[in-house]
Amino acid sequence: MDRSRRQKKVSSLIKEKLSRLLIQEIQDSASGLITITRVEMSPDLREARIYLSFYGAQRKEAILAHLEKRKGYLRKLLASEVKLKYNPMLIFFLDPSPEYEDKIDRLISITKQNEK
Repeated sequence: MDRSRRQKKVSSLIKEKLSRLLIQEIQDSASGLITITRVEMSPDLREARIYLSFYGAQRKEAILAHLEKRKGYLRKLLASEVKLKYNPMLIFFLDPSPEYEDKIDRLISITKQNEK
């Protein structure tokens, strides 16, 4: 997907501000470490797809559901932090990249052990 310079700037800004809001409003010992891996903006900047990674959380789906419930509140807080023409809708996704990378690392280490 070819993104415009404006989309990249807005996604970077939203990632930065929303990361701080998640730390202040959502993150606790039960949720573990919540990381925004990337933010993708729609071409009209009205929708933000936020990809999350969790470290140390047992119930990732429950935390994701909690974020879905509180996304209106987060959107309101984000609007006070970021001045845009349209306040984007927030859509949260679980980022599969960390699990995929762990799987690749395990396969590489198994291959190395088999070579010895």
